[in-house]
Amino acid sequence: MSGISTHVLDTARGLPAAGLRVRLEQQSDGAWLDAGAGSTDSNGRVAQLLAEGRALDAGFYRLTFFTAEYFHGSDSFYPEVTVQFEIRDASRHYHVPLLLSPYGYTTYRGS
Repeated sequence: MSGISTHVLDTARGLPAAGLRVRLEQQSDGAWLDAGAGSTDSNGRVAQLLAEGRALDAGFYRLTFFTAEYFHGSDSFYPEVTVQFEIRDASRHYHVPLLLSPYGYTTYRGS
């Protein structure tokens, strides 16, 4: 099944980042349009970010992770983390993990 998912781990705490709000957008004619949203579950996962009934199309997408909310105003450097990526084959599933700490992050194409 095609779609977009994420898994966020809080590397400073060594735990899944539960309750982190994530927004998915798709680029269309130069503008970014809402394509879905979610919050990570107790395991730090959002299994499907595409809005219900929305098909995955080829194109440019971006995920915004609202990290300032997650860190509850405590000392952190990045208020948001935005990851932009391109989908060429809409028949596949795309998993975009995020490893997060108050002062850094890493992302990659997962499986």
